[in-house]
Amino acid sequence: MPTLDPALGLVLTLSYSALLLPAAWHKARELAVFRAVLEAYRLVPRALLTPASVLLPLTEAGLSVGLFVPASRAACALAIAALLVVYAFAIGWNVAQGRTDLDCGCTGPLERRPVAGWMVTRNVLLAGLVLPAALPWDVRPLLWLDLCSILAALATILLLWLAIDRLLGQVMPRGALFKGSR
Repeated sequence: MPTLDPALGLVLTLSYSALLLPAAWHKARELAVFRAVLEAYRLVPRALLTPASVLLPLTEAGLSVGLFVPASRAACALAIAALLVVYAFAIGWNVAQGRTDLDCGCTGPLERRPVAGWMVTRNVLLAGLVLPAALPWDVRPLLWLDLCSILAALATILLLWLAIDRLLGQVMPRGALFKGSR
């Protein structure tokens, strides 16, 4: 069975924690707002909206922390992939219905961002990229060079994430508005 280098494993674990923990915090901080976002998706039965609005941020936080525990790492990585696919489906279904005015719920209550097709692709890609974390990790000591590589990889991933998210979520939609006004 293939194994994962522990340096790459830590990059994956830290990256997905950096993605999921703030997302969980944004949702948990404003549960009423997040409940309204869930309701607008029209996929959760009304009776389950309140429990779902509490359970989703707890699930994201729990899965994020679980990635650091070797005994639960594989299950958490698979569950994160499944959760991201569910999010992709929810966004994709609403986009297909022409309901692109919905808040994606990705950025918390301070920034409303409408759902878009690129978010489906993003979530499916993120679901696939977490899967290697489910592999058993090699047992070897981490060297100082590994730590430098991990920090460089995390900085690169963070900067790429912020740049791509800003480009696809804010710059391109605004550019489309200007294009249509000619």
